[in-house]
Amino acid sequence: MARLDVNRSGEMEVFVRVVELGGFSAAARAFRMTPSAVSKLVARLETRLGVRLVQRSTRRLQLTPEGVTFYERSVRVLADLDEAERGVATSAAPRGRLRVNASVPFGTHFLLPLVPEFLACHPAVTLDIVLTDEVIDLLEDRTDVAIRSGPLESSDLVARKLGETRMVIVGAPAYFQRRGMPAKPRDLERHNLLRFGYSRVVDGWPLVDRGTEVMVSPVGNAQASNGEALRQLALAGLGLARLAAFQVRADIEAGRLLPVLEDYNPGDTEAVHAVFLGSGGPLPSRVRAFLDFLAARVRLR
Repeated sequence: MARLDVNRSGEMEVFVRVVELGGFSAAARAFRMTPSAVSKLVARLETRLGVRLVQRSTRRLQLTPEGVTFYERSVRVLADLDEAERGVATSAAPRGRLRVNASVPFGTHFLLPLVPEFLACHPAVTLDIVLTDEVIDLLEDRTDVAIRSGPLESSDLVARKLGETRMVIVGAPAYFQRRGMPAKPRDLERHNLLRFGYSRVVDGWPLVDRGTEVMVSPVGNAQASNGEALRQLALAGLGLARLAAFQVRADIEAGRLLPVLEDYNPGDTEAVHAVFLGSGGPLPSRVRAFLDFLAARVRLR
């Protein structure tokens, strides 16, 4: 049983602040303590745990592998404690920092337009939004919710499905005037196919020709790190891109992009999920409020 005279949550809080502020002196100022007192507290923590948490030098502070693990778990524990205290308060409401990671297309077309309304509903929440099409580690990146498209890998993450969107191959009218419009899947061999600059679960473009699935490998003179960049390249007439329908719907309706090979489109869809860390217990109110908000407003087609 833990000794009653050890304030473990207090030690965690000081240690976390040392890591986040980059040193003992900065943490000491934050807690109105002396640097030596903070240093002794961390040393006492290391002695109790029996491991070295930080490597000390005159220039910088560096975490040991054990220190990284203890820091990550301390952040989780402190967040849970904070949520537990708020949860029993009579005026408990979503509050605090909410870090959200989303793909650039989803962030551009859905998330960012909804931010003003969400913050108006939950003024005590502070949103920290990161847009990237690359998959991140939620724990390492200290992310509360990530929006991901496509198949989900097996993991400890919990997922909430927001919907599905079909995929479509598109190009600009100016591009088709120069290169012609493909009539069959094999015609794509003569076209400039724009692709993602990183490995995806399905890297090729699936099509169906006379009942047989054909997987086209996109080959072209440009690639990009996110779907919105590929959309801009397609709009500029550089080549063809295979993108989510929600991302290019307005462009198709306005005639800025034209869909091609729809008769060969297998009708495949990509599911969009909100994923988050969870162990079966109650979610922080800020996370629950955000998930409910998205589920009620996002309509994928």
